[in-house]
Amino acid sequence: MDVSTEEGPVASGGRRVWLSVPDLGCPGAIVVSVWLVPEGAVVREGDRVVELVCGAATIDLEAPVDGRLTAQLVDEDETVFTGTPLATFEVAT
Repeated sequence: MDVSTEEGPVASGGRRVWLSVPDLGCPGAIVVSVWLVPEGAVVREGDRVVELVCGAATIDLEAPVDGRLTAQLVDEDETVFTGTPLATFEVAT
């Protein structure tokens, strides 16, 4: 699954990566079901971080990088759309 990410610098000298809702081809609403890791958690690329619900399907999104989940930008049970930023990750260099 192609996960939308954007990058930018952070004060620590590392970089910040944004995780956004990919195009799931869902005809209805997409809902953030549950965050699987808390803010501040260290994650590895590929770790499941958030669960989305699209109709009857449940989709887990994975961390796009090794780093720390610095912010959850939407709450559980919130409706989101393709391209909605969900989280930021800080990657140390």
